[in-house]
Order: sequence, then C-alpha cells, then structure tokens
Amino acid sequence: MGYRTRPLAAAIAVAFSSSAAWQTAIAEGATTQVMDDVVVSASKIRPAPESAEVDSRQLAPLRPSTSDTASLLRDIPGVQLQGAGGVSSLPIIHGLGDDRLRIRVDGMDLISACANHMNPPLSYIDPTNVEQIKVYAGITPVSAGGDSIGGAIVVNSKAPRFAAPGAGRLTTGEIGGFYRSNGDARGVNVAATLASENLSIRYSGSTAQAENYRSAKAFKPGMQATYTTAGSHWISGDVVASTAYKTENHLLGIAYKLDNHLLDLKLGYQHIPYQGFPNQHMDMTDNESKQVNLAYTGQFDWGKLEARVYNEQTRHAMNFMEDKLYWYHTSRTVPGMPMNTEGKNSGAAIKGEIVLSSRDLLRLGSDYQRYRLDDWWPASYGIVNGQPVGGMQPNTFWNINNGQRDRFDLFGEWEAAWTPQWLTLLGARSSTVSMDTGTVSGYNSSYNTDANKFNRRDRSQTDHNLDLTALARFTPDAGQNYEGGYSRKTRSPSIYERYTWSTGMMAMTMNNWVNDGNGYVGNVDLKPEVAHTLSVSADWHDPTQKLWGVKLTPYFSHVDNYIDATCASSVQACKSGQYNYLTLVNQDARLYGVDLSGYAALGRIDAIGSFTARGVVAYVDGKNRTTGDNLYNIMPLNARLTLEHRAGNWTNTLEEVLVSAKDEVSQTRSEIKTPGYGLLNLRSSYELKNLRFDIGLENALDKQYALPLGGAYIGQGMTMSIGSSTGWSGTNRPPYGYAVPGMGRSLYVGMNYRF
Repeated sequence: MGYRTRPLAAAIAVAFSSSAAWQTAIAEGATTQVMDDVVVSASKIRPAPESAEVDSRQLAPLRPSTSDTASLLRDIPGVQLQGAGGVSSLPIIHGLGDDRLRIRVDGMDLISACANHMNPPLSYIDPTNVEQIKVYAGITPVSAGGDSIGGAIVVNSKAPRFAAPGAGRLTTGEIGGFYRSNGDARGVNVAATLASENLSIRYSGSTAQAENYRSAKAFKPGMQATYTTAGSHWISGDVVASTAYKTENHLLGIAYKLDNHLLDLKLGYQHIPYQGFPNQHMDMTDNESKQVNLAYTGQFDWGKLEARVYNEQTRHAMNFMEDKLYWYHTSRTVPGMPMNTEGKNSGAAIKGEIVLSSRDLLRLGSDYQRYRLDDWWPASYGIVNGQPVGGMQPNTFWNINNGQRDRFDLFGEWEAAWTPQWLTLLGARSSTVSMDTGTVSGYNSSYNTDANKFNRRDRSQTDHNLDLTALARFTPDAGQNYEGGYSRKTRSPSIYERYTWSTGMMAMTMNNWVNDGNGYVGNVDLKPEVAHTLSVSADWHDPTQKLWGVKLTPYFSHVDNYIDATCASSVQACKSGQYNYLTLVNQDARLYGVDLSGYAALGRIDAIGSFTARGVVAYVDGKNRTTGDNLYNIMPLNARLTLEHRAGNWTNTLEEVLVSAKDEVSQTRSEIKTPGYGLLNLRSSYELKNLRFDIGLENALDKQYALPLGGAYIGQGMTMSIGSSTGWSGTNRPPYGYAVPGMGRSLYVGMNYRF
C-alpha cells in the first residue's frame, strides 16, 4: 500500500537523509529514487523577482537520460510534469499548467496546434540544443509575458559564438549520442559553428527514437492488438502501449555582430513521423513545424533594446498507431480515424530597458501575436456491396474552421534599488485578445443540430485584460534575503476551449487536452481566468552561497473564472467509475502550497572526494471553490534528494524521489487515485576537456508505480469507447481505473565530444 508523509517530516527527511536510507525500500511498500543533479541559482543581474535558472553545465548530466525537454525542469522547485508522449510532457507550476503558463522558446510564444495538445511548446526544441532555462514560479514580472496565470518558462538554444578579435576564423562543433535500455531508445546529435569576428553560422541537428517502454511488472492483462492494415501483434501485460516515438530537429542560425549590436536569424525545422500517447484516444502520426525567428539586440548609452519577429507553421496529423484498434469494417477508404491540424503562429515583440539613474530601471515593451488554426477530420468509411458503411462520412468534419486568436499587449515595469538592501518592482500590462472562428459542419446530417446552433450565434469575442505586479526584496546581509509580492494575472481561453462545438460522443472524445479519458465540448461564452497571487520567499545561505543554503516559498492563489468542467448531462448522465462527457464552465478556484529547497556541502575526504547534498520538497493543494471538488492534476506531496560525489573528473550521483499517495482527486473528471512510491536513480559521469561520458540506472530497484500526473491509461485496444468496461475481453477496450505506470528499470549511456 502507499505511504503517507507529513510536510514537515518529509522536508527534514528529504533535505538531509543519509545515503544508506536511499538503498532501502520506503516503509509500507514504497521505494526510493534519485533526482538529477541540477543546481538552481538566482539571476545575477538585478534579480527582481528571483527566477530559477539552469544553464548548459547543469543540463549536461540530464540530456542522455531524456528526449523530453520539459523533463529538464523536473528538479526546479514548484515545477511538476504532466505525462504525455515521449517528447511532449507538459510542465505544471504550482498546480497550473499547459495553456496557463507562458512558455517562450528562443523568444517565440508557441502554441499547441492540436485538440489533444500533442505538440506543446517545449516539444519543439531538443534537449541537446538547450543552453539555458529560466523559470518564474512565484510572482512573475509583467515583462516576462502575459496571457498566463501560472508562471513563465523561458528556454533558449545555444547562443551564437564569434571569433575573438584578431584570432581569425573560429571553427567548433560537437557530436553526441545516447542509448537507453528500456524502450530501446537511441539518438544522435551534431552541431557545428563557423564564425569570424562579426559573422557566425551555426547548425545543430538531432534525432531520437524509442519503442514502447515497460513498467517494472505487469499492470494489466496482455492482449492481441488487431488492426486492418498490418495484421495483429501481442501486447504484454508490462508493456505501456502507445509510448513509442521518433523525432528529428534541425536549426540553422546566422548571426551578425557589429560593435554593441547583434542580429540573429534562426531557421528551424522539426519532423515527428510518429509519437504514441498512452493517455489519449489517438496518437500523433505526423507533425511538421517550420520556424523563422529574427531577433535584434542593441546596447546603447541609455540601456538595451530588444526586438523580434517570428513565424511558425505546424502541420499535424492524428490517427491510431498499431496498439490502438482501427474501427469498423476491414475495407476502408482511409484507415482508422484521421484528424488533421494546421496552425499558423506569427508574432512580434519589442522591449527596451532604460537606465533612468543608478537607482531606477524602466522596462517598456509591446507584444503582438497572430494565430490561425484549422482542425478538420477527413471522412473515413468502409465499403460493403459497393456502399459506404460507418458514421464518419460522407463529408469532412470541421472541428475548428479558420480559428482566430490575436493578442496585442503593452507593458511597463519600474525597478528601483532604493538602498543596497531594498529593491522594489512595479509593473502593469494591458492585453487585448480578439477571437473568432468560421462556420463548421459534421460528417453528416446527424451533426446538423449542433453545427447550426453554433453557426447561427455570434462567435467573436474580445477580452480586455489587465496584469499587475508589485514586489519587494530585502537583503539585510550576504547571508539572507527575503522577497514578497502580489500579482494579478489574466489568461483568455484558448481556441479549443471556446470553439469546440459538437456534443456528438465521438467528436467529444476527440477533444481532450488534459489526458483524463473523458470527452469535452467547448463554451463560446467562457470568460478570462484572473489569478490573484500572494507569494513570499526566504533564502538563507552562507555568504559565498557555496557551502549551504535553504529556501522556503509559501504561496496562495485565488482564481476568478477558473476554467473547469461539469457534466454535459444533455449528452449522457455522468457516473463515477467511468469516463464521461463534460463541458467547460467558469468557476472559482483556490490554490496554495509551499516549496522548500536546500543544499549543503558535506565535506571532503582525501583520496575519495567531496560530497554535496541537495533537497527539494513541494506541496500544493487545489480546490474548486464553486463545487468543493478537488482541482484536476494536482501533484501530491513530493520530495527529492540528491547526494553528489566529485573526485577529479568523476561525478557520481544518488537520487531519491518520494511521492505521497494521491487521494484527493477530481470527482468531476473521474480522476484516478495513485499510491505513494519512492524511486532510486544512480548516475555517473566522466569529463575530460572535450569529451564527456555519462552512465546511469533509472529506477534502479525496478519498482512498480503509477504516475500521479500521467492521466488515464487508454493506450491500447478500442480506445474510442468511453464507458465503464471492466476488462479487455470481448470489447477490447481499456477499462476505467488504470493510471499510466512509470518506466521500469532502465540503463542509459551517453557520450558527447566537442571540437
């Protein structure tokens, strides 16, 4: 059975437990694990408010163990991960994730162009090409972005390099690769730079692929998967079906530098031929993204100016991969149930930092984003005696037809260092979000009632949003600092939240971006979410910030018009113990929690090396204040501990991960409870001047566990069936009540060579 922990006890245990404790199973059936060695440090340049940063040095030991860029955030206090595809998990900050976060990749505000959010922003950059990540998990400054209520994540690829003055031409590069035993995952990455003093040309490319991974033991019945186009195959009871993937990324950068001015052009291309999703009714069967990103940075006597224009286009396709059953008759015009999406995302931004005095810094800026989305499902049917058979015909189903979402923002931010001890930040952002969509239609006349109702009404919506931030920071001496503030953050609904229109059971099942197995219909009349957040932070450390440190951050948020779900009773009565059909509504919500992190240099033993311990504890509670229900996808109390050993070129790490049982779940969404667990990870790396080797053992004790944020397991069988089936036999559909399990033991190795 799962174990439970009290927050204070867990904080103490995780922050400073011994390595011997890591190697025993946790009491009452849980186990131990290890967290990757990530050093989180504050911004060094007038950090107000403080942000968590991870740079390329800290990212190096993480890259061989994952192909999912979002997972590089897993050790940052306050950040959790919502499970999805192998390269597409979604970060959650203090219980708020996905569209509620502002995520920028190389300055671009990217949007998931998929009814199931299979291509989230962080999936568009490979972990091997990430140089720096910055996370605002508390009070987010208005200059870090709007149209979000949960925080901001800023991810940057490797910056252009130039030859030193008088040094001639600069030529550099790197090549690397990895292998992971569970799922037979493998990949390679290459990069090369050719530069003069003023011109830099850089290319980076990577590819990765994996088969289905296995859990530590069988968690469901084995079954024969059958489908029209390729026969059948057996899925073992320990195989987490629909977790295979393949991806490739390419980025060409051309940068020109003249004195204090830099012009940087990035051309990106991504292709994902396939990616399975164990918690979705569908899989990604193709995803192609093309990016053009031009940025200017200039340093002047008065401060700094930044400007950017970008364009990103996505073509996305969903259908069933081989673990999910194809529907209806064996003779089909198009196999399965195709769904196509095309997203066009263009934006421009300008920001100036004006040094008014030695005390005052003023930031002014503007953002513009133009987003267009088409989501259509081609007809698919069988032919019997020359006649079409099946309900998905004869027409194309238009889920979103010319969806439009345009956003224009203006912001100003004043930062003042009143004394060496006191610093304040005040900011305001005005945002106008205009949305609309064209008329829609279904496969056939059975969809006419919903379509006609949707088409007759006024679908245009304009939101005028206001963000405010007020923060103060007090640093009495070199060993401590305190920070506290208030923010008012606003987010307008997404296109899918407002404009998915059909209450047909099949159509609702196809619209689900939260991975809970239910079906959804949108609501044109949704209001923007408004979050009022209070957060304080206390940071104690030695004056050098190298020997020890403890940071405590409690927070509280009240969200007006929180977008939650309620039963679509006109479609079908909702019942506990099964997946249901839901509609989106505005209600009020409350979230509160605390992050605790710390580190301590334990000392050095001659001929053995030095030791450092790090700990992170996180707790969050979320309630729907209107209904009294728990909010969906709230991570239970969890803790991480790392013991790092360094000796010469060697770095060895033990990581323990402890997660409490998840009992407080959303009843409305039929969220699945999960037991507590503990995992142990082992990692080692050896680094020469230009060569790095990594080896590690994830889930070293091979413990079985369910992912608290992994959603419902519907990765195999007839996944389009919603209901309360209790087994696979007969119906061949996944029954309600299975959570997606985590990966069993996996050995990984990685190598990277720089030249």
